[in-house]
Amino acid sequence: MQIEQIYTGCIAEAAYYITSNGEAAIVDPLRETQPYLDRLQRDGVKLKYIFETHFHADFVSGHVDLAKKTGAVIVYGPTNMKTGFECHIGTDSEIFPLGNAEIKLIHTPGHTMESSCFLLIDENEKQQGLITGDTLFIGDVGRPDLAQHVIADLTQEKLAGHLYDSLRNKIMPLNDDLIVYPNHGAGSACGKNMSKETTDTLGNQKATNYALNPKLSKEEFIKVVLDGLTPPPGYFPQNVMMNINGYESFDAVKEKGIKPLTVREFEVAATETKAIILDTRKSDVFCNGFIPGALNIGIKGDFAPWAGTIIVDIKTPIILVTEVGEEEETVTRLTRVGFDNIIGHLKGGFETWKNAGKEIDMVHQINAEQFAEEVKIGESKVIDVRKESEYAAEHVEDAYSKPLAYINNWIKDINPKEHFYLHCAAGYRSMIAASILKSRGYSNFTEVQGGFSAIAKTNVSKTNYVCQSKVLQ
Repeated sequence: MQIEQIYTGCIAEAAYYITSNGEAAIVDPLRETQPYLDRLQRDGVKLKYIFETHFHADFVSGHVDLAKKTGAVIVYGPTNMKTGFECHIGTDSEIFPLGNAEIKLIHTPGHTMESSCFLLIDENEKQQGLITGDTLFIGDVGRPDLAQHVIADLTQEKLAGHLYDSLRNKIMPLNDDLIVYPNHGAGSACGKNMSKETTDTLGNQKATNYALNPKLSKEEFIKVVLDGLTPPPGYFPQNVMMNINGYESFDAVKEKGIKPLTVREFEVAATETKAIILDTRKSDVFCNGFIPGALNIGIKGDFAPWAGTIIVDIKTPIILVTEVGEEEETVTRLTRVGFDNIIGHLKGGFETWKNAGKEIDMVHQINAEQFAEEVKIGESKVIDVRKESEYAAEHVEDAYSKPLAYINNWIKDINPKEHFYLHCAAGYRSMIAASILKSRGYSNFTEVQGGFSAIAKTNVSKTNYVCQSKVLQ
C-alpha cells in the first residue's frame, strides 16, 4: 500500500492518494481533476473509490467530476442527506478492498454528523494510518459549530458531545503507532489551534493534543472545544450545499473564466452584470493604480479563503484583472471555494486599461517611518485589521481593533470626514480593506506599507493592553 498526502497550502487542505496492486483511492480531492487523472495514467492504476470524509464547508470537492471521468464510486459515511449524484453511503466498520489492501470506514460524528475516518490496512493486514478528515487535526480537533448552519436543530453543544464520544470511543483506542493524516493544517478555518505539521503519530497526539486529554470530562471537553470560536466565513454553508447537491463541471467554469475581454467588452460586462471587479495583483502594485471600484485580493496569499470571506454570495458575478499569465490559476483557485460565475478577464491586464486612457484610482500609502513621524497617540485614529489575537498580543497604543473578516459589519461606522491610518500585519489584508473602503466611497485614510511588522521596528508607542472601547463590538 502506497499512501501519499497531496497538500495545497493556499487553502491548507490535504487530499490523499492511495494505491495497491493496480487500484487506487483518492480521499477529499480538490475541484480540479486533471492532476489526479494524469497521476492515475502515469501510475497505470484504476481509480476505484473517491472517499469523502464529510460534506466539506471550506472548499468544493472534486468528487462529482472525478467520478464522472473515472467511474469510481463516491463513498460517504452514514448519512440521511440526499445527494444530487450517485454515491455509496457506507456503514460504520465497513471494509473496502483496494488491491491487496483494505480501507475501513470508522464513523466519527462531531465535526458533522456524517464525518468519518478511514483506517488504512496494508497487504500484510498491518494498520498503517488513519485519515481523520476534520475529526482530528494535528494539535486540534474539528470545530463542531459548522453543521448547525446547515441543519438548524444541530447545536454546537450537541455536536461537541458527539465529537467527544467519537474521539474517546473510536479514535483513542487505536494503536499509538498509527500515522494521523488530517484533512487540514494551520491556516484553515475548520479548527482553531492546528499545527503547521501535517502528519503525526496517534500516540504523540494522545500525549500533546489538548482535546485528547483523558482527564477531560465531556462537559469540560465541550467547554474547551467551543471556547474562542469565531464566526465561520459566510461561504461555508454555500460550499456545503454544493458538495451535497453537485455543481457545474470545473472544465465548463474554467472555460468561461479564462475568456479574454477587451476594454470595451470588460466595461459592458461590468455594467450589465453588476459584477465585482476582482484585481488579484500584489498589494504594492495595486495601490499605485487600479480600476475604480475594484476589489484587491492578491493571488500570492490566502486568496481563496479571503475571497470567500469578503464576497458574501458565491453566486456573485466576477470579472478578473490579473497579471498576464495568471488567469487560469486565479479561476482554479476561485472555483475551489465555489465561485463559478466568473465572466472572464481583462485581456492584457491593468496595463491595457491604463493604456486606453481610462480613469484609474489609487490608495494613499506611507511607510512605517513616515507613520511614526505623523501619528499622534491619543489624537490620530489608527485602525488595525488583524485578527483579535494578533491585536491582543501587541498593537499600536490607542489603535482600534477592526478585523478584516468583519469589515461588512464595521464599515458603516466609519466617519467619512475623519482621517485614519489603516494597517494589518504586513500589508496584504489592509490593502483588501483599503480597496473595499475605496469602492464604497471612503478616501479619508492612509494605508501603512509593511503593516505592524514594519511599525514594530519604529519608536511608535505599542502595548498589549486591550481597551474594550477600542475593540469591535
